Amino acid sequence: MEGSRVKQIFGAAVVACLTGGFAGQASAEEIAGVEPSLRPAGAPVITTVDHGEAWYANALRGISAPIPESLGFLEDEGVWYTPFIHPNVPGRYDIRGLYGAPGETTN
Repeated sequence: MEGSRVKQIFGAAVVACLTGGFAGQASAEEIAGVEPSLRPAGAPVITTVDHGEAWYANALRGISAPIPESLGFLEDEGVWYTPFIHPNVPGRYDIRGLYGAPGETTN
């Protein structure tokens, strides 16, 4: 039992040494701090979103016409990451066919 405790302490010390160097490193580009809800002066601001035809074609892959009204949320999608337009789980769960036929690769 004593050897096990020594291994735990040693392991914790190694992890602390390896990760401790990263914890204190901050850059002037970070938004968080004492006022994380405030953006720094001069930070970029998204003013317009223009999804082109290619974005809509990608977002609607595997969905046949007529496009359901429930997908109207696509009109309000910003430029942030949205998992809806990316392949998720392959195989029998790929109901939109985003992975293609078995053996076929798609992007």
